[in-house]
Amino acid sequence: MAQGTLSRVRIAGVASAVPEAVRTLADDAAVFGEAEIERISQNIGVQKRHVVTGGMCTSDLCYAAAERLLENLGWDKRSIDALIFVTQTPDYFMPATACVLQQRLGLGKNCAAFDVNQGCAGYVYGLWLASNLVAAGSIRRALLLVGDTISRVVSPLDRTVTSLFGDAGTATAIEFDESAPAMHFELGADGSGQKHLGVPAGAFRVPHTADTAARSDRGGGNSRSDEDLFMDGGEVFTFTLREVPSLVKSILAATGDSIATIDAFVFHQANRFMLNYLAKRLALPSDKVVVAMTDFGNTSSATIPLALTTNLRDSLAKGPKRLLLAGFGAGFSWGATVLSCGPLVAPPLLIVPTG
Repeated sequence: MAQGTLSRVRIAGVASAVPEAVRTLADDAAVFGEAEIERISQNIGVQKRHVVTGGMCTSDLCYAAAERLLENLGWDKRSIDALIFVTQTPDYFMPATACVLQQRLGLGKNCAAFDVNQGCAGYVYGLWLASNLVAAGSIRRALLLVGDTISRVVSPLDRTVTSLFGDAGTATAIEFDESAPAMHFELGADGSGQKHLGVPAGAFRVPHTADTAARSDRGGGNSRSDEDLFMDGGEVFTFTLREVPSLVKSILAATGDSIATIDAFVFHQANRFMLNYLAKRLALPSDKVVVAMTDFGNTSSATIPLALTTNLRDSLAKGPKRLLLAGFGAGFSWGATVLSCGPLVAPPLLIVPTG
């Protein structure tokens, strides 16, 4: 497992953006029936999701979040040394969307820019990458943009996923600070689980054809194509229970922390049932476990920073909090960090017009 402690790195601010368009349980009930949607909702804990429409992309949401954050921070855009864009829904196969965002945001030409293809664990992976660059002295300021528009790869006729996923983009400002407290990371992956959560076709291993794009019944009345997201919920749940409790215990032991010293546990917002199960399994107080998916759904890589800016915004603005962040999912991959964060700049949630 990749692990390590980094010093002299500060999170200066976090911002989040969601599209204006909303899909509710009533919309889903019109397709699948009220009884079925009510049953699903009880487990996943989602009442509505913000979803992109038209040609809106993940980069548009991250751009809006970044502009708002940089304005609130008062950072000179030319002072940003690296832009890291973490997503599984980029604008293009090539070029890297980070390069597009570098130009769009007006960052300097001396700014390194690259994409990272990561999903549910993407925020922790991105934070680890950016913080390593800053801690090593390679750069002094980094802009981490993390988000996904998973609704664009979800079949609206597949009840196993359509009521769960929403869209969001986030921006995190990271900078060198000699006095910043240490942060500890632990990350891992098990590629044997790749077949249980992903989009099977449409790239280069299984290229797009009329057959891969055609939706058909896949059992249980669910219709999707091979270019739509597939999730084996049972396998994902088993993976989570196998890896995440031990990950949390390991990183607490490595930092010398206990449940009592952590102010908030911010897990990837997979679904409410899984969050509750993890809390029970780890004997975590319910008031320390952030649940921030009721109005947003599972926003993939964006769930953790979205939770920070919605559920913890006020407390993080006032002063330092000890946080444990843990992401896990597609890949399979996982990552956790324990850090002290705040006071920081956290603008109110930005709603991006879709018209």
